[in-house]
Amino acid sequence: MADSFDSRLANRILVGLVIGAAAGALVQLVAPAAPALHAGALWFAENVCDPLGQVFLRMLFFVVIPLVFASLANGVLQLGELSHLGPLAGRTFTLFALNMAIAVTLGLLMMNILQPGSRFDEETTARLVQEYSGQAAKHVETSATQPRMTPSTVVDMFMPRNLFGAFVGNQRNMLGEVLPLIAFAILVGAAGLKLPRERRHQMQHGLETVSELMTGIVHFALRLAPYAVPAMIFSVVVKVGLDILLALGLFVVGCIAMLLLHLFGTLSLWLRFLAKRRPAEFFGQIKDVLVTAFSTSSSSATLPAAMAAARERLGVAPSTAGFVLPLGATMNMSGTALYEGCVVLFIAQVFGVHLDIVEQATLVFLSVLSAVAVAAIPGGSLPLIAGLLVAFGIPPEGIGIILGVDRVLDMTRTMTNVGADLVTAAVVDAGQKARGMA
Repeated sequence: MADSFDSRLANRILVGLVIGAAAGALVQLVAPAAPALHAGALWFAENVCDPLGQVFLRMLFFVVIPLVFASLANGVLQLGELSHLGPLAGRTFTLFALNMAIAVTLGLLMMNILQPGSRFDEETTARLVQEYSGQAAKHVETSATQPRMTPSTVVDMFMPRNLFGAFVGNQRNMLGEVLPLIAFAILVGAAGLKLPRERRHQMQHGLETVSELMTGIVHFALRLAPYAVPAMIFSVVVKVGLDILLALGLFVVGCIAMLLLHLFGTLSLWLRFLAKRRPAEFFGQIKDVLVTAFSTSSSSATLPAAMAAARERLGVAPSTAGFVLPLGATMNMSGTALYEGCVVLFIAQVFGVHLDIVEQATLVFLSVLSAVAVAAIPGGSLPLIAGLLVAFGIPPEGIGIILGVDRVLDMTRTMTNVGADLVTAAVVDAGQKARGMA
C-alpha cells in the first residue's frame, strides 16, 4: 500500500517492538522480587523512553494540519478533472466509497463486540489517563454534558465562526479540529476547479509540493521509529503491566479477521451479484497478485501485476482496467480505512473514552476521507490517525501503542486494498459491458 514503510525499516520497528515488550515484561515478572529494579525501570521509562517517544510523536503531529489540507484539496482537484468521464467515473467513485464505508463498519462492529481495549481494571485505566496528558480525562468529564447532535451543532462542528481558532484546537470540543479543516480543504479544492486550467495546475502542483514536504517530515520521524517504538512500548508495559500486550494481541487478531472477512466475504457477494462471477474462480485467478501485495505491502508495486491479471485472466476491458486500477491504487483503500477506524476505537477503549453511535458514524465518514487523503503519501496514515484521535478527544500519543504491530497489519490490509481494486474493476466492467460501452 502507498503508506507502507520501507521493508527493512518496518522489520526493524517490529523487532524493536518485540525487544521493548520483552524487556518490559521481564521487569514486570521480576518486580515482586526486585522492587529496586522496578523503580529503576520506571525512572528510565519516564526520563529516557518517554522523551524519546514524544520527539517521534510530535514530529508526526506537526504535519497533521498541512497534510490533511493539501491532500484533500488536491484530491478534489483531481476528481474534478475526471468528471468528463461521466458514468464510468460515477460508478467507480460510488463503489470506492461504498467499499470503504462497509470495511470501516465491519471493523467498528468487531471492535464493539471484542472490545480489546476495554480489558483493564479501573486502576489501570486511571493510570493510562493520568500518564497521557489528561486529555482523555477531560473528555470523560465533559462527555456527559456535551450538547445533543442537532443541525445547528453539526454546522458548528464543520463550520466554526473562527476557523483559525478551530485549527489551534479547542480541546473541549471533541470534534473541533479535524472537521473544520476537512470542510475548508474541500471548499478550497472546489473553488480551485473554477480557475483557468493553467492556474489550476499551478495550484495542484503547489498542493502536491506541500504534501511532499510533509511526507519528508514523516520520513524523518520514521527514522526514529526503530528506537522510539521499543522505548514507548517498554514504558507502557512497565507502567501499566502485561494487560496491554494481551489487549494488543486481541486487537491484531480482530483486525486481521475483519480484513479477511471483507476481502473474501463482502467482496465475494459483490462478485456474485454485481459482476456475475464465481468468487472462488476469481480469487484463484488473482492469487499471485494477492501474494505479491501481501509480501511487498505496496499497492504501487503490485499495480503492474494487477493490470496484467485484469486484462489477461479476468477479461476486463483495457479501458476499464486502465482507469479503475491506477485510480484504485491511490483512492480505494478499504483496508486502510478499516484499520484507521479500528485504531481510533481501540485507543478510545484503552483510555476509557466512550464513543456513542453518532460519533462512531462520524468516525466511518472521517476514516473513509482520511484513507483517500493518505493513499498517495508514503507513511501519511500515521499523522492522520493522530488527527482522528484528536478529533474525538483521545490522546494522540496513544498511537504509539499500536505502531509496532503496524507491519503485521500492513501486509493484510494491502492485500485487501489490492483485492478490492480488482473486484471493483470487475464490477465496473460488467456494468460497462451490459450498457454496450466496453
